[in-house]
Amino acid sequence: MTQDAYGLELTTSSDDAAASWSRAMADSLEHRLSAADHVKAALEADPDFVMGLCMRAGMMLQIGSNQVYPKIAEILARAKAHEKGASKREQMHVAALELWLAGNQAKACKIWVELLDQWPADILALRLHHNGSFWTGNKEGLRKTPAGVLKKLGEDAPASGFIMGMVAFGLEESGQYAEAETFGRKAVERNENDLWALHAVAHILEMQCRHDEGRSLLNQPYGTWGDRSPFKDHLWWHSALFSLELGDIDRVLELYDREVRVDETGFYLDVQNAASLLKRLELLGIDVGERWEELADLAETRFSDHVMPFSDAHFMLALVGAGRHEAARGYLSSLQAFSSSADSEVSDVTANVTVPLCEGLLAYGEGRYEDASGILYDLRENLAPMGASHAQRDVFQQLMIDAVTRAGKLDAARALLKQREVQRKGSNWARERLNALPQ
Repeated sequence: MTQDAYGLELTTSSDDAAASWSRAMADSLEHRLSAADHVKAALEADPDFVMGLCMRAGMMLQIGSNQVYPKIAEILARAKAHEKGASKREQMHVAALELWLAGNQAKACKIWVELLDQWPADILALRLHHNGSFWTGNKEGLRKTPAGVLKKLGEDAPASGFIMGMVAFGLEESGQYAEAETFGRKAVERNENDLWALHAVAHILEMQCRHDEGRSLLNQPYGTWGDRSPFKDHLWWHSALFSLELGDIDRVLELYDREVRVDETGFYLDVQNAASLLKRLELLGIDVGERWEELADLAETRFSDHVMPFSDAHFMLALVGAGRHEAARGYLSSLQAFSSSADSEVSDVTANVTVPLCEGLLAYGEGRYEDASGILYDLRENLAPMGASHAQRDVFQQLMIDAVTRAGKLDAARALLKQREVQRKGSNWARERLNALPQ
């Protein structure tokens, strides 16, 4: 056995494997593409290295597509075959990843919590738990688990700055903006390459309608973060949101075309960013041209790829945005079939949230605003199980308000917009729509 950079034992006799694993962990914390190369090197040094296999499986699970599931199953089978010689901590990682692969990410998070109670320095477990809490809508887990780890380890421990970034994001999602900003700013000061901490600060500014500050925070030259994972594109999306609220539509469209637009891989986060931004533009009356078409083309290839409910809703947005209503009905049917045939947390969320949401989106796209307004209004407080953040889910709140308005329910629209003004003091979107309503 040897140790990783955080003082935890690794079941491998290869120093090279352990060193590569630690480099992979450090690079993954900064969302660097090179993390995958270091994992590959670790497994070349020791093909039976359980934690190397776990990190590889975790990376592939974060692709968010069942197209890679056979390969993940193969990797976890290899880890399972060697787990008898592994430590209890490493065995728990394997068990959690098996649950995630089966569509039960919340159950996987429970194992990572148990693991962190005994080994709080396990930064991989914390990262995977944070990711799982995010995509299952567990704001308590987002806040409490990294806060508990930070308390145990102290602010001078290795990777503590990255943990502060996670604490900041959890506090932001819980509405504790002042405390969140303290942790987030401190994390960014410690490491400007911590994109998650930078992202947490952007969320704080977004939720408080501090748009000028947000645009300044993310005012990097195009091409910045070129060596990072697709998560970098989500920061460009945040930059576009600030410009959108400030009325700089040319900047938003330029950001979309240069940094947000989906590439040939069709990565799930890119799809979410792009579809959400296009719909927000349309809700402001902006013609987005043919930009929906490439997203809709991609959506038509994903009818059997229901892994992430939040992504499914954005594929539906793309089909509706492109006016492909027949394809949208087919996509809805595929969601309904998945929700009734599978037995997992994902299928339950699909049945209870994604299917009705997509029914509402289709009704909206077809101009059935009475139907759309009723469906979306009833769902307005129940979208969190799909995962993602308040800022990301807000596009559906905006759509709901627009549907209510188009349905002629002006008193309800006025009440919703006034509520939004209270919740988001300084929201130009809410103020302008409220002023446009007939008195």
